[in-house]
Amino acid sequence: MPGTENTAPPTPQSGDRREFFRINDRIGLEIRRLEGDQDIDTDPFNDSPEEALKAEFRRLDQDVKSHLVTLAERDRSLAGLIKSLNSKIDTLGRIIAFEQNPLQPEDWQDVTLSEGGLSFSAIPRAWEKGDTMALRMTLPPELYQPQAIAEVSDLEADDRGTVRVHTEFTHIDDSDRQQIARHVMRWQVRQRQKE
Repeated sequence: MPGTENTAPPTPQSGDRREFFRINDRIGLEIRRLEGDQDIDTDPFNDSPEEALKAEFRRLDQDVKSHLVTLAERDRSLAGLIKSLNSKIDTLGRIIAFEQNPLQPEDWQDVTLSEGGLSFSAIPRAWEKGDTMALRMTLPPELYQPQAIAEVSDLEADDRGTVRVHTEFTHIDDSDRQQIARHVMRWQVRQRQKE
């Protein structure tokens, strides 16, 4: 993506210890402020009546994946075909979901993203250190939508009159963290291919 860069974690001697690779990328970013008494286990993005269908879809996807392991032991070709079909259906589902609820232009932001958190620009005084938020990211081109609860760890004024909000994920499902990790790796591969 234009204007993106790969930032490897610094060496431990630098004093700034990061556990994950970071990339500068343009992603869809939806943010919901969470108040102190708000239950983090409820989905703040549950804005559609199809949520039960999405949960069923995820359950069926896990079921197919577990059966594929057993099938692969007996027939690798058939297991490969079913895995490809499952991926195709999954991609189609993401496309349909994205078309039904497209992000507005203002929802696409330049961020620094890693498995441990992200940073984004905001207007001054919109966020304070320690604030909690729910994040839903749309990662192009695959259109995965990982979600996380994050806490503001630092604020930094930039030269454009905005504030860079640095967050750390405090609650994130393993599957969502893996989607971010795959996105970072694919991004790095795409950058190497451009060189």
